[in-house]
Amino acid sequence: MTSWNTDEWQPRRAANLERVAHLADAFVQRRSRAEKHPVHDFLFTYYNFSPAKLKQWLPPLGVWIVVEEADLAAMPWLQTAPIIRQDQCLRLDVRALRPQTQDLARWISRLCRSIQERPPRFRCFGLHEWAMVYQQTAEEIRHHGFELRMPAADLAAFLESQVLCCSHYDAYRFFTPGALPMNQWQPVLETRLEMEQGGCLHANMDLYKWSSKLWPWIGSDLIGECFAHACAGRELDMRASPYDLRHLGYEPILIETPEGRAQYEKEQRQLADAAFPLRQRLLVTSEAIACCITNGESEKVE
Repeated sequence: MTSWNTDEWQPRRAANLERVAHLADAFVQRRSRAEKHPVHDFLFTYYNFSPAKLKQWLPPLGVWIVVEEADLAAMPWLQTAPIIRQDQCLRLDVRALRPQTQDLARWISRLCRSIQERPPRFRCFGLHEWAMVYQQTAEEIRHHGFELRMPAADLAAFLESQVLCCSHYDAYRFFTPGALPMNQWQPVLETRLEMEQGGCLHANMDLYKWSSKLWPWIGSDLIGECFAHACAGRELDMRASPYDLRHLGYEPILIETPEGRAQYEKEQRQLADAAFPLRQRLLVTSEAIACCITNGESEKVE
């Protein structure tokens, strides 16, 4: 077992709060006022992980942390299950790890491995957001309180001139009925392992979804880093969308132009490069959770 003293884990907790707290708190405040944000709300509605949990730092499975009474007062979640305390040390209680969670971890590791081994594909240019508003009225579009950058007829004509090549089931399933047959593939839930690939913006944003599904066992550091990556992906997603969000500080990427498509691909490749080590860490961690023996006695601190 690994042990972290206060000087080792407190900076990790502070870094995690720096990554996630401002967006988590802003979402809670907007929700209390019944306000919407077309970019950041997605991180808390589509990805079903609570803002409170996102801010609650925990070590990963297999790590003891040395705590003082002041730490327990400041972090009351450390005193609840599935935590074990031994003298001044705390860790996650492996005996509370359920077989269903281990099965999920095993599947997540398979997904990560298949994506890592598959060549990434680019040049989709974020057209999924355009396919989600294709042939819809102003009242029907998803973010109907926000203006589109061009008339519906021009938007449709541009989309029809492009090649749609979305490989992500959860993006494809939100295409409008008219846009669905325009896609090169018809991904379904059952083909996720065969279809997802590392160039896909949504597959890389989903690192946050899969890591958060292994909470608390995966620890907070990787979840927080995947959240920050998902935020960057979501911002690129919506900058390349047909919505005009300049009043919120998002300068559009004009993918209807050759220059805009080149810019999108450049930023998409940068995010894919950043996702690779995160996915590798998720792969290793999920395999460790899947293989963990759960019926042993409490390990002693080294």
